[in-house]
Amino acid sequence: MAKVAFLGLGVMGYPMAGHLQAAGHEVTVYNRTTAKAEAWSAAHGGRFARTPREAAEGTEFVMSCVGNDDDLRSVCVGEDGAFAGMSAGAVFVDHTTVSAKVTRELFDIAAEKGIGFVDAPISGGQAGAENGVLSVMCGGEEDVYGKAEPVIGAYARICRRIGDSGAGQMTKMCNQIAIAGLVQGLSEALHFAEKAGLDGRAVVEVISQGAAGSWQMANRSDTMLDDHFDHGFAVDWMRKDLGICLDTADETGASLPVTALVDQFYKDVQKIGGGRWDTSSLIKRLRALD
Repeated sequence: MAKVAFLGLGVMGYPMAGHLQAAGHEVTVYNRTTAKAEAWSAAHGGRFARTPREAAEGTEFVMSCVGNDDDLRSVCVGEDGAFAGMSAGAVFVDHTTVSAKVTRELFDIAAEKGIGFVDAPISGGQAGAENGVLSVMCGGEEDVYGKAEPVIGAYARICRRIGDSGAGQMTKMCNQIAIAGLVQGLSEALHFAEKAGLDGRAVVEVISQGAAGSWQMANRSDTMLDDHFDHGFAVDWMRKDLGICLDTADETGASLPVTALVDQFYKDVQKIGGGRWDTSSLIKRLRALD
């Protein structure tokens, strides 16, 4: 068991920190809104801190799950940042989906202080976080990853080191690229079924057992047919992630025509007020075109 700090108590971080406490780790949490950290502490019995530095002091591991590149920098560096409170030999594990550029930047800063840094973005959504069955894709030094893996296991179904610093974030980009195309394809299939007068659930029951089957079909088709999108990963966050994918594709020379198109479709969803709807709301755009 270890002394662990967890920075960021959103829909993912809140239950993830809870799994760490339940596993027997000594957990201190930090959240930009202190009231949320206080509520977590009251619910789970761990401590809360008012700055990332305070949360990180004396810990062996610091986990973060915040919003974007700037949010991550703000909790890591500076007078009140976590790095200022961490000792040499401690490990920082970032679960935020951010650019590989900021990951490598912070990896270098941490290395100068003797701090290990693992980029460890997650997939599995709010349900995966609540049930402790997230997929975690990691980048960083092998020995540092080896220290962190057992701690990450408190909320992971699978955790793998893919390569050096930034490899975890690159893998998460692959994940989001794949999801974008899958959700658009499923949206079009269900919309086509509706326009053809077919029973959508009957269609899904049959085609899900063949090559068309996917996690999205198994977990989102019913709610898509019911026009229910108040759950899961928000469109606003997906556009942030796809923006990272497209920027990185420009840097690496990769071609992502479908991803670029689906990103614009999500922009259309935002325009009709769906920024906080989950990503399966692409079908709402098709219905709005009728």
